[in-house]
Amino acid sequence: MTTTTAASAGPQRYQERYPARPEAARRARLDMASTLKSWGLVHLIEGAEQVVTELVANAVEHTDAATVGVSLIRTGEEAVRIVVTDTTRVRPAPAEPSQDDENGRGLLLVEALAHDWGSTLVHGGKQVWAELRGNGMA
Repeated sequence: MTTTTAASAGPQRYQERYPARPEAARRARLDMASTLKSWGLVHLIEGAEQVVTELVANAVEHTDAATVGVSLIRTGEEAVRIVVTDTTRVRPAPAEPSQDDENGRGLLLVEALAHDWGSTLVHGGKQVWAELRGNGMA
């Protein structure tokens, strides 16, 4: 786990790559919670865990990537940006699942928990990001 201080190197940042396997979401969730706790942002942990779980699970399930990148950047006193990088250039879009569907609600959950979210095409794939704020703004 890599963590820097804002004073010495700009924003606080956590960054890691995980093997693109189902257990990657669990590992990313644990690392993110630990990082948020060390930054004193305990109140963001629950939402961040749910968001990173959905984004990493989507990257593992819908790409053929060997690894998935996860970054957490502190963008303000009470704000963070979660970024998940994979090797597909297909942008995610929330599904419209029926009441009987067991899957397809992950991005709807991200949309509900995040202040903002989206995707950016990058060399070799895409980044899916979500911004969380702890000042009462969803």
